[in-house]
Amino acid sequence: QVQLVESGGDSVQSGGSLRLSCRASGSIVSIGDMGWYRQSPGNERDLVARMSVSNRTTIADSLKDRFTISRDNAKTTVYLQMNNLKPEDTAVYFCYFRSGGRDYWGQGTQVTVSS
Repeated sequence: QVQLVESGGDSVQSGGSLRLSCRASGSIVSIGDMGWYRQSPGNERDLVARMSVSNRTTIADSLKDRFTISRDNAKTTVYLQMNNLKPEDTAVYFCYFRSGGRDYWGQGTQVTVSS
């Protein structure tokens, strides 16, 4: 079983920055894509950013100028740097990790941006 531990969620004011982290551990059979999705009340879970093992990145078009994704050298920790946060970024952010042909999800970390 693979465990994902997320950290970094917080409450900030508009214009602030946060850095989310997610570390994968446990029975990691293989290492695949890793990234972040987010979900706000009443909405679907949407892609924020994801990164392949070869460092190919995909970031939601509306977030490209403010959010950056990165991974550590071991490829088991993923980071999301979020700058110039806006109230509409308020959501639960979920870490995603593909390993051994399965998708794993973290429990989510709350990001709240106040105006």
